[in-house]
Amino acid sequence: MSTRRTVRAYPFDMHEISVSETYHRLQREEPMSRVQMPFGEQAWLATKYTDVKLVMTDQRFSRELAQGLDQPRMRRQQMGDGIMGMDPPDHARLRRLVSKAFTARRLEAMRDSVRNLVNELLDGMVASGDAADVVEQLARPLPVTVICDLLGVPQEDHKIFREWTQALVSDATAKGDVLDVYGDQLDEYVAGLVAQRREEPTDDLLGALVYARDAGDKLTENELISIAGAGLLTGGVETVSTALPSFLFTLLTQPELLAQLRADPDLMPTAIEELLRYVPINTAAMFARYAREDVRFGDVVVRAGDPVLPALHAANRDPEVFANPDVIDLTRSPNPHVAFGHGPHHCIGAQLARLELQEALKAILARFPDLRLADGREGVKWEFGVIVRGPSLLRIAW
Repeated sequence: MSTRRTVRAYPFDMHEISVSETYHRLQREEPMSRVQMPFGEQAWLATKYTDVKLVMTDQRFSRELAQGLDQPRMRRQQMGDGIMGMDPPDHARLRRLVSKAFTARRLEAMRDSVRNLVNELLDGMVASGDAADVVEQLARPLPVTVICDLLGVPQEDHKIFREWTQALVSDATAKGDVLDVYGDQLDEYVAGLVAQRREEPTDDLLGALVYARDAGDKLTENELISIAGAGLLTGGVETVSTALPSFLFTLLTQPELLAQLRADPDLMPTAIEELLRYVPINTAAMFARYAREDVRFGDVVVRAGDPVLPALHAANRDPEVFANPDVIDLTRSPNPHVAFGHGPHHCIGAQLARLELQEALKAILARFPDLRLADGREGVKWEFGVIVRGPSLLRIAW
């Protein structure tokens, strides 16, 4: 059946925060379609909300089966999947350990420190003149500092962590040129921190993970380094550093939304959810799930061993679930978007990301009543990397 279907080059066309019309057409005409990513084998692409959720939750689909295969991907070289390459019960075992750092009580206790950090970064922006690049001066340092503080990374090393994060998700890694170098550097650095925690135990997240490992909680040394390094770093940093300037761009280019949010600041939580639904953060669907057995989707049968890519940003624009999906409604409720994934691999740091985005946007609107794009829409520079998409330069003026 798959051989008679058109195989489309993937990802589809991208421009600013738009979602390609191809997704809408596929949802209507071919919700389970065939695609070829820049590297790896051909895959099925799931675009409908119900299909995306099924692929991400149904035990007939596996991330573990993907390990060692020629997975569909954006970069030539395969990067270790770590916890994203596991199925339950191993995945659940590791997730339980890390989730202790992201309890609702602990996160709420962090709100004041995040708010203070945001204001410090805004002070720095104001001190630099009457305009500043929100990407470089706020969106990138904010989540790096928060994650580094969680892990217990010394202040003087925050800068190198930012460099590693950007390198691991940028276009430069598409051909694998820097992946080995930066990945090895990060692993070596985290291994050094682990050794320090063994000598002098701490109560930060890394200290807790080291304790769990050494207390026999079935956490291997490689799992420990993978979770603390690439797992939390790229997952915990790039979502916020990409979403924040993308959200600002959206509000500044649709001033009626900005005015609505200024008039009713209590809308901020639902506004963040709607922006998460509307704004595509990832460059493409990724982390293919492999079918354990034949699974039928309408007139399509995904055969055992076939990979399926769940397109989250397409699911978030599915008209069968979201009324007027291509229109931003800051009061939309309920809003069951899948921006942070769904099921066992739902982003464990989602609540932390929400907290950072809420505090950052709230502070920006309060601080700058005359907020605007310093160089107009055409002055914003975009990056469509191997993982995330968003502004690489966005100067605001006040």
